[in-house]
Amino acid sequence: MTNLPQDFIDKYTRLLGQSAPDFFASFNAPVVKGYRINPLKANSKTFDTPNDGRVPYGEWGYFGTVSGHAVDHVTGVVYSQEPSAQFVGEVLHPKPGERVLDLAAAPGGKSTHLAAFMQQQGLLWSNEIFLNRAKILSENIERMGVQNSIVSSQTPAELSAKLPQYFDKILLDAPCSGEGMFHKNEAAIQQWHKDFPQELADLQRDILSEAVKMLKPGGQIVYSTCTFAPEEDEQMIAWLLSTYPEFSLEVINKPVSARIDDGEPAWADKAYTDGTNHQSQTQSQQILKQTARLWPNHLQGEGHFVAKLSKQANPEAQQDNVNRMKSVTLNATQQEILTTFLHDTMLDFNLQGRQWQLFGDRLYLAPIDSPDISNLKILRLGLEVGTFKKNRFEPAHALALALPAKDFVQHYEMTTLEWAKYVHGDVIRPSKQLQKGWVLMTANGNGAGWGRYVDGQIKNFFPKGLRFVVQQDKVSDNQ
Repeated sequence: MTNLPQDFIDKYTRLLGQSAPDFFASFNAPVVKGYRINPLKANSKTFDTPNDGRVPYGEWGYFGTVSGHAVDHVTGVVYSQEPSAQFVGEVLHPKPGERVLDLAAAPGGKSTHLAAFMQQQGLLWSNEIFLNRAKILSENIERMGVQNSIVSSQTPAELSAKLPQYFDKILLDAPCSGEGMFHKNEAAIQQWHKDFPQELADLQRDILSEAVKMLKPGGQIVYSTCTFAPEEDEQMIAWLLSTYPEFSLEVINKPVSARIDDGEPAWADKAYTDGTNHQSQTQSQQILKQTARLWPNHLQGEGHFVAKLSKQANPEAQQDNVNRMKSVTLNATQQEILTTFLHDTMLDFNLQGRQWQLFGDRLYLAPIDSPDISNLKILRLGLEVGTFKKNRFEPAHALALALPAKDFVQHYEMTTLEWAKYVHGDVIRPSKQLQKGWVLMTANGNGAGWGRYVDGQIKNFFPKGLRFVVQQDKVSDNQ
């Protein structure tokens, strides 16, 4: 049984009235898990992930539990994401070719959702201030095969100074008091106290103040939290609308079957939500009903709040003055090595809309027209293609996960037994003759990593840090 803080119980008993008992009871109900299908993969049909029904918004969401060692997970066909969190990406819904910022992006659930809409076109900038979390974000961007993302680890103020009025759309899934996580995260309960939501609200205002600087006139920003706290939800939106009159709230589509609720206008009054006043002074601000609340006692999922705002267009606005990244020119040796690799390994390699970039000896394909990244902490710059070694080129794991098997000269579909050997790091003795050289190793039709065929066997290049042992009851020779 979840032991909720007494101040939390008192607060929501006062605010929710007759609905409070059902709300509190939801914290003791079974945790509902979900995932998204990744449409960027060559084969997006699941192989070893249970389907417990569709999430009632969007086209890629399902209920079910994902195993971290499943073929579907390792090859990036699925992303484990709490069902209510999936609504956020649906609200922003970027288009291919747009410039999109996910400002507080780790661990990557919402960034990879946005990438699915963008179809590898445009620029997805995914930022996370904490470097250790940014590394996890970058790994998930790679696993899902996203090719048009820049991953950074900067403060919002550092980014806004570099990228003023640059983005068409911005997502701020703000750091919050995490009340929506109480159901499954004891640590979230332990760190909560009655003033915690206001402390986070102060931080959120600072972050939002930087976010609005990076949005183009006519652009849209989606603000979301995984908390029920009015201080971080309706009160935050009321503050933003008051402080930035060029912004207006947009209507959010709330499918009837999803049982998503409107925001609460009365809760924009802090004196009322604190219990100081018994009557709200903001009840008339009916526009706040255009925000969305996802309550765990009304739907299958945890708690979320979502608001969508537009910035007034300005026909006289100048083009952004953000400096652009310059494409690198490979030296003659690098060009020769790369040309040989592409000829021997790739059947189709399209440079359209992308430009070469080098980080030391590591070669990337960055979205063309990307901003200058000098003096920024960048973890990923589009698609990592590989690394220049002495007289040879070694393809990156990211390349194996990003492109379909049909683009490669050689690919080898593994049996279940071979899969178990491959992810363990063992040599594979293939059932068919191959040519000496690089081989894309596939499972369920999707790239899983690299092998190199030499003398009748495939040497294993599955990253050592990702290797694991497949449970014996999941290994068989018949497929």
